[in-house]
Amino acid sequence: MPFSPRTLWAIALPAMLTNVATALFGLADMWAIGRLGDAPAQGAVELGAKFMMGLLNVFNFLRAGTVALTAQGVGRGETHEMARGLARAMTVALGLGAVLLLAMPLAIPFGLDLLGAHGTLRDHTATYVTIRYWAAPLWLANCVLTGWLIGRQRVRAVLAVEVSANAVHIALDLVLVLVAHWGIAGVAVATLSSEALKALLLATVVFREREARTAWFAFRERATWQRNAMTKLFALNRDLFLRTLLLTVAMFVFARVGAQNGPVTLAANAILFQLFMLSVLLLDGFESAAQVLCGQAIGAGDRASFAAAMRANLIRGGFVGVGVSAAYGLGSASLASWFSTDPQVVAASARYAGWLALLPMLGVASFVLDGVFIGAGWTRAMALTMTAALALYLGLLWALAGMGNDGLWIAFIAFFLARAAGQAWLLPGLLRRSFRPA
Repeated sequence: MPFSPRTLWAIALPAMLTNVATALFGLADMWAIGRLGDAPAQGAVELGAKFMMGLLNVFNFLRAGTVALTAQGVGRGETHEMARGLARAMTVALGLGAVLLLAMPLAIPFGLDLLGAHGTLRDHTATYVTIRYWAAPLWLANCVLTGWLIGRQRVRAVLAVEVSANAVHIALDLVLVLVAHWGIAGVAVATLSSEALKALLLATVVFREREARTAWFAFRERATWQRNAMTKLFALNRDLFLRTLLLTVAMFVFARVGAQNGPVTLAANAILFQLFMLSVLLLDGFESAAQVLCGQAIGAGDRASFAAAMRANLIRGGFVGVGVSAAYGLGSASLASWFSTDPQVVAASARYAGWLALLPMLGVASFVLDGVFIGAGWTRAMALTMTAALALYLGLLWALAGMGNDGLWIAFIAFFLARAAGQAWLLPGLLRRSFRPA
């Protein structure tokens, strides 16, 4: 299937909007609970949300892996294999969900201890987490269903589901928190309910597809559970899990080292980091497009389309990255005043805003190449480059310790550059191996 730039934008733009819509429900929760004027309750919701995202985000490999394998199946025109892939991925998701529920009595107290929650804050956070935790299996299943739809280029359907579920979520926040006065429990119930609605809507969309309906029969087929297919699935998920874990470590180290520079610098870094994550939500659209288009091309054995898709995502992602960097360069210092009224924090944010402005245009290549490597199934190579980049990042943090917070930002930027450089270095060999002449 020849590459088309229109197809790239048909995937990338809805993916960007979906990412932004996903981020809105957290803001809605904080806004609703904030209207109560109860600082411990607001802190508990924030802490509980971090606990759940920390617990669940490491399983995001279910989505990325499903995108890759589904896109490859589309490229090869293997209808039955797409059904079998959905059956395998959903089995893994539900199995992991069952394990998480069984671990719930131990996981919640351990997580609260890890977060340092004590007294009233611990009680409030436990109320939130105990309710929201039941959404974990739904969240995992939604990763698979979303990944399957994206792999088939049904990104607009995913966007429609996300917007619908978030609209219901916001409405439930208003009703349960501000009208019914359920407080923290209301926020948690809103999240649980919207996740259940999302699962229902996604399942409805997915199982309208003929290939998905045959997944019910694929569960009973011996071919679905062949050793080679299961080995490939678990190897892919293992590598993606490692990549996510290493990325989480890098973010944790960034926060921890920043905290050592004092509360003002920590607050300034938190503001700048949230602005960086906003740029990631936008640029991640090109990662999604690269996953799908490169996955389909490698499934079809079409090297020309693979190269065209990779090049187009890098160029267009680069232009958007430069645009975001320019916007941050011009306005990030003033944006800080939206997030803090403390003049010291605003001044510190302006002091380090230049580093933030560099990140989108210097980091976009690593995002796009992640999508290329995931779509192609080169996840072991991606995990290796992530490991090497993390080692460089930690080494630079030690070497640049005397530069304080500037050294932290330099090391963080180098981390993304090293990831892209490592993937670019491995790319020619991987291309030769994957597109060997018959």
